[in-house]
Amino acid sequence: MSGVAASPLAPLRVRSTPNTIASAARTSFRLLRDSVGSGRFRIAVEIVITLTRQADGDLGARMLAAITRANTCVLVIGSDCPALTPDHLRTAAEVLRHHADVVVIPAEDGGYALIGMRTPEPALFSDVPWSTPGVMDETRRRLRTLGLTWHEPTTLWDVDLPHDLERMRAIGLHDLIPSGDA
Repeated sequence: MSGVAASPLAPLRVRSTPNTIASAARTSFRLLRDSVGSGRFRIAVEIVITLTRQADGDLGARMLAAITRANTCVLVIGSDCPALTPDHLRTAAEVLRHHADVVVIPAEDGGYALIGMRTPEPALFSDVPWSTPGVMDETRRRLRTLGLTWHEPTTLWDVDLPHDLERMRAIGLHDLIPSGDA
């Protein structure tokens, strides 16, 4: 969760969004997608997704707004984790249904690639040092303080640094890499 938005890797988020949506769609779960714009987004499998304006504020405020708007068990995923698969999403949903209040898939860099919860928990998202290596540790501390149960089914990598492009190439996602970086 480092500064991708401010880096030359930022176009990966835009280019990898259809891949993220397609991956989520293969899970057969309801999909909510926050975006800067609004409207509809069609992908090759003819799933229609209604986009809504993203809430103001930092990353935590935007995630909390999406979770609150869902009004049900929800998984929030980033578009910068090409290692996240439909199986990961199914596992996370299963954890929420039967085992824990919260599910988190940590990222190798100290952040997380997915967080899901049964009900909104504002304390997990306010005043967090986003885009730093301590995000997951702080999230765990807050989960303990709140007395919530959680599960971390796996740890994945996301795309934050130039060397992450090599990992994308290795798993066959070179077409998502902006042409100047390929």
